[in-house]
Amino acid sequence: MATAAEAAPAPREVTFAEATRVWAKIGWLGFGGPAGQIALMHRELVERRRWISDARFLHALNYCMLLPGPEAQQLAIYIGWLLHRTAGGVIAGSLFVLPGVIVIGALSWLYVAWQQVNAVAAVFFGLKAAVLAIVVEAVLRIGRRALRRRWQIGVAAAAFVGIYFAKVPFPLIVLGAALIGLLLRRHAPPAADAASAEANSAYLIDRRIARGELAHLAPARRRTLATAAICLTLWFAPVGAAALAFGRSSVFAELGVFFSQAAVVTFGGAYAVLAYVAQQAVETHHWLAPGEMLDGLALAETTPGPLIMVVQFVGFLAAFRQPGALDPLAAAALGALLVSWVTFAPCFLWVLVGAPYIEALRSNRALNAALSAVTAAIVGVILNLSVWFAVHAAFRRVAPFAFGPLRFDWPVWTSLDPLALLLAAGALVAMLRFRLGMGWTLAGCALLGAIGTWLRG
Repeated sequence: MATAAEAAPAPREVTFAEATRVWAKIGWLGFGGPAGQIALMHRELVERRRWISDARFLHALNYCMLLPGPEAQQLAIYIGWLLHRTAGGVIAGSLFVLPGVIVIGALSWLYVAWQQVNAVAAVFFGLKAAVLAIVVEAVLRIGRRALRRRWQIGVAAAAFVGIYFAKVPFPLIVLGAALIGLLLRRHAPPAADAASAEANSAYLIDRRIARGELAHLAPARRRTLATAAICLTLWFAPVGAAALAFGRSSVFAELGVFFSQAAVVTFGGAYAVLAYVAQQAVETHHWLAPGEMLDGLALAETTPGPLIMVVQFVGFLAAFRQPGALDPLAAAALGALLVSWVTFAPCFLWVLVGAPYIEALRSNRALNAALSAVTAAIVGVILNLSVWFAVHAAFRRVAPFAFGPLRFDWPVWTSLDPLALLLAAGALVAMLRFRLGMGWTLAGCALLGAIGTWLRG
């Protein structure tokens, strides 16, 4: 009996221009933080377009989860690199964050002009409900493919409990899962089976790899060193230029140095580092007030792009208030762009340098066993992000709850938002029952959410 992959039609080649349009679409629809963005890419690239198989998608996601920085953007870079070499990775990663840079920049300008974000919140209110439906669908879909054995289900459940209830650091969860995979390696799928499945699959990247067409996947020392040198130069050149142009003690130099340092410690996603960034921005550097940090976080949560985009808001306000000899708005724009650059430029370094070596290790049986367990743990991590997003989307307030070693946000039931719950339920029915497209679901929920928010004042 033929498998589903074998029965599917062979995927056609994808031109660079077509891929660029798809990456632009993903960038503009990338709402909902990492869970929503990973769900969107899985739906578009695995399910709909069949560019990459589940196994290779999850293999790339495993690596990106281990890196500092926004894992969803790094996943886009990785898949873009697989498809169209370095240029593909650069365009995928850039278009992933560009819409967020544009939107957050415009909203930051509105914020300093009118100090008002309620109208923006009303427009994006309905999008949260639609994103919640997309995330739930992704958890179900990815879980069915990644959790094929009972022990993998157990690893996913333990990862969810550990990160959501016990606040176990993400690196420890990944390390623990990898050790479990090594201990149970005789129960993991053999690497040879994975390679055989890829050779017969109906996914574009996997077929091209099986035919030996993607020579750039092989590690090359000279290319690695050249890529690292170029990425490091591009990363730090704007920081050095700012220090030379405005002085080492200027706000631009401070922003460049601080957020370059933050870019290498953001393991475990944006939430793991936002508390540190907020404390330093508010209490140490006095770039903005505590309430303004919360406003920036609210904007980042409801606009496309990674949640770490909130740092652009911080850079905008910091430079706006300490413009030096520049016009305040010009200084603010420069500060915002500098912060965004040093936050996202390192992602290209981590992926473009490391991905060839990660691909070369796919045939290693021990690594395959470890990564199969890490994949299961990541399903639990995505479920954690989904539950966090659901609680904050359906309830206006949450309260910290502690019981022994367990600490988590407990929803305040009296703050339940019936409109948000109704929109989320409607979006789930539209997508799971009637197979309504994601674009129509997002547009419909945004319109209904804005109307509902206006009607209830």
